[in-house]
Amino acid sequence: MSSSLAQQKADKVYRDFGLELEISNRTFFNDGIYSGQKNNYLSASIQPEYYLEWSGGEQSFKAVGFFRWDQHDNRRTHFDVRELYWQRVKGATEVSVGVKKVFWGKTESVHLVDIINQTDAVESFDGEQKLGEFMVHFSQFTKIGTFDVFVMPYFRKRVFPGREGRLRPGSEDGLVIDSRDFSFESNAEEWRPSLAFRWSHYVGVLDFGLSYFNGVGREPVINDLSTFNALYGTIQQAGLDAQLTTGAALWKVEAIYRQNEFQDILALAAGIEYTFGNVKNTGIDIGLLAEYLYDDRDNIALSGLQSDVFTGVRLAFNDTQDTQLLLGGIFDVERTTQLYFIEAERRIGSSFSGAVEARFFENVDPSEFTYVLRQDSFLQFSLTKYF
Repeated sequence: MSSSLAQQKADKVYRDFGLELEISNRTFFNDGIYSGQKNNYLSASIQPEYYLEWSGGEQSFKAVGFFRWDQHDNRRTHFDVRELYWQRVKGATEVSVGVKKVFWGKTESVHLVDIINQTDAVESFDGEQKLGEFMVHFSQFTKIGTFDVFVMPYFRKRVFPGREGRLRPGSEDGLVIDSRDFSFESNAEEWRPSLAFRWSHYVGVLDFGLSYFNGVGREPVINDLSTFNALYGTIQQAGLDAQLTTGAALWKVEAIYRQNEFQDILALAAGIEYTFGNVKNTGIDIGLLAEYLYDDRDNIALSGLQSDVFTGVRLAFNDTQDTQLLLGGIFDVERTTQLYFIEAERRIGSSFSGAVEARFFENVDPSEFTYVLRQDSFLQFSLTKYF
């Protein structure tokens, strides 16, 4: 390539703008436990995204915003900067500065090692949605794996649904959990820096990651379930996530050990996903999932997964509409609690998609944290327009 062509390539600027508009309706099958709660919640969201690339792809800028309006829950009506960062890639080195979202994990039912971003608890029940986190992120790609270093100078509190919201902790005397009232173990409070490291690599059919986190824990420590007295502790957490591929079977595991002044935590999720491809020449793939979930915090675990079994079925129709369906349940080994869910999505035409989500809480044991959600089984329909 001549120097002039190389210069033209380096000077070329690539831009892309996208926009997602969603309207959804969530219907609860039972009346709420707490005063003011409704049975039907209409909401709408907008998510604009802008991407800019220059210097021959060496430098880039990405911005993703998010806003949701909710009919009844004033805390679910919220705005967030999901991503807003500059990135430079030079050879095997990558540096990012700004607000980002980073995902770690392998298992289906829970992501124990995924600790970089705070959970957007008003956006989704399953913890899959995350808030943007300001960070300096350094990555080095080598023959023995990828080394990631994260420096996060500021902590974001988890926001819980408001007084008229559903899927929220609370008490029958009107107490509403409010993270603004939570205290911090560190005197620096939100400004206590957090550091994280991760080494990820693959050896043959084994893909794994080892991580370490030191900073303010993203999950509040609940000291008293009756008053929801809680704080954000300074923690150290070591994590392992791994996936072994043997033919049609994926063997998965996530494990963490977390330490702070108030409690030491050992948690584990391990299981298998086995896929039957192109069943009877229909083009449909059927995946069977099974995982065991353990958390030694017992009753005060916010997830309620102290000793549980998850089973599920994933259907991928591999059609032009990209139709997918996931059905599953989580069953407490020691108690009566059962949680069921359905997730389905399908493209509609060239610029729309539809989604259905349902959650069912059955026979929830009164000693568990999830007992406050026992009346909150729901069905949700969503329609998204892409620009």
